[in-house]
Amino acid sequence: MGELFAGLGEEGLGSSPSPPKKPFLLRSSQDRLSWALLSATPAGWGLSHCQPGRPHLAIPAPCSFTGRQTMAEFSQKRGRQRDEVLGSTVDFLLANARLVLGVGGAAVLGIATLAVKRLIDRATSPRDEDDAKGDTTCLEESWKELTLLKTTPCLQPRTPPAALSQPASLPTPLPSAPAVLGCGGSEAVRICHHVLPVREDLSLSALSGDCFTEGPSDTEPQPLPQPSSPAPLCLTFQEKLLAFERDHVTIPEAHVALAKQLAGDIALELQAYLRNKFPELPFGALVPGGPLYDGLQGGAASRVRLLVPLVLEVGLWGLVPGVDTVARDPRCWAVRRTQLEFRPRGSSPWDRFLVGGYLSSRALLELLRKALASSVNWPAIGGLLGCLIRPSVASEELLLDVQHERLELTVAVLLAVTGADAEDRLLLAWPLEGLAGNLWLQDLYPAEAARLRALDERDAGTRRRLLRLLCGVCRGHPALGRLDRCHLTQVVLRLGEEEVGWAEAALGERFLQALESLLDSLERASLPCHFNPGVNLLSGLREEEIDDIGFALYSGLQAPERLL
Repeated sequence: MGELFAGLGEEGLGSSPSPPKKPFLLRSSQDRLSWALLSATPAGWGLSHCQPGRPHLAIPAPCSFTGRQTMAEFSQKRGRQRDEVLGSTVDFLLANARLVLGVGGAAVLGIATLAVKRLIDRATSPRDEDDAKGDTTCLEESWKELTLLKTTPCLQPRTPPAALSQPASLPTPLPSAPAVLGCGGSEAVRICHHVLPVREDLSLSALSGDCFTEGPSDTEPQPLPQPSSPAPLCLTFQEKLLAFERDHVTIPEAHVALAKQLAGDIALELQAYLRNKFPELPFGALVPGGPLYDGLQGGAASRVRLLVPLVLEVGLWGLVPGVDTVARDPRCWAVRRTQLEFRPRGSSPWDRFLVGGYLSSRALLELLRKALASSVNWPAIGGLLGCLIRPSVASEELLLDVQHERLELTVAVLLAVTGADAEDRLLLAWPLEGLAGNLWLQDLYPAEAARLRALDERDAGTRRRLLRLLCGVCRGHPALGRLDRCHLTQVVLRLGEEEVGWAEAALGERFLQALESLLDSLERASLPCHFNPGVNLLSGLREEEIDDIGFALYSGLQAPERLL
């Protein structure tokens, strides 16, 4: 094979290599590759060699090789190489590459074959120093290119600029800490709970970049103060309860002030409407009130009571207890018309609402409901007040839904009878069912709120805060949501009368005690009203509802944190 290429090299430029005079066989891989390159060389190209045994492409020269001659030579030697089937196949393909692939394809195949062989030789032969240096340089350049990628390391809390100028020590790396390469230098930076080095001259602006490397330091490192990892928080139930009050119960003062302002403006507008619409009916001044005004509202400034008092003539009206009527309801009272022999029917403007000699709460509710739903121009009033006001049609109560850009408010319009007896009871026109439909429901809220305020002022207690917490917990619970403010107020009043500590430090203990008291009442299915013991406030709940509430309270006592 060497003689063949030597002969080709001697012909020089302008000469054409002649086919070998004697048949020969390409036995080694080097011979096959050289012959493939020679056969794939187009006409006008020649081969020369600059080193013994290493041919390379030279200046084009005439070539007289043909595919037919190559095929004849290969056919003569085919019988001798039956033991080298794979070699014969390669010889056949490489020898006929020019005919099968064409001139350009054969040249590309030959060049690719030489390139593959060179890679194989480099992989199997020992590496010299030049190659090692070249690979190291390429590796460093590759890592420099990788630093251009944007990464977001979890950095250790930044220290002041003065502390960054101090030299840093190289702590012992953790076994699981991965090596992070970047753009020069080394010192200590905490990345995802692992410590890596950071350069001594690293400034505060350098920490905000995306390059972090590790390597030898030029100066003697000094220890860098490591921030201690925060210990896991183990909050007591008292602390969790106070956090719940801060996050879910306390109402911002701005919302309270805005709700009061909107309620007052709506009261003025509604009072002017009633006086113009029903000038013959003596309505008193509309007074907004409720838990929001007494510091008992928690969670959101969502509900305001708007009392519409009826001014009744003195001496013409009397109260009859509900238990003395056909309804036998201790919660209610009947307003009876008196002095009919001296002041006949029609003498009072309220006589038009009499049913069987009693002032009907149901008739007055229907009158006011129709007026609020169809006669009042709420869009105009809402535009004047900067909110949207709509009467609630679905509810049996007289409700006004107020939507402001900062809060949502519900105004409950309540027809009230006051001053009808010496005890100054407050009676409300409430949508009652059955025989009590024309009776008036006694409202004990003012008395309950006043009693809680007095007890807290006596010992600087937290009874009202406890009531707000209970309301906040029950409001968001699927089962406890059936308990309203009236039920919870009775529990707090019962506990509040006891001589126990009501300081803020005992708020968590009082909360659990209230749950136990409520659970005990559910077991007995009896929760008497504090100011009217003959009224059982649990009588309106079904047995299934009482069981669900009891189970929720029992589970809450086992793990009180789950209620928050």
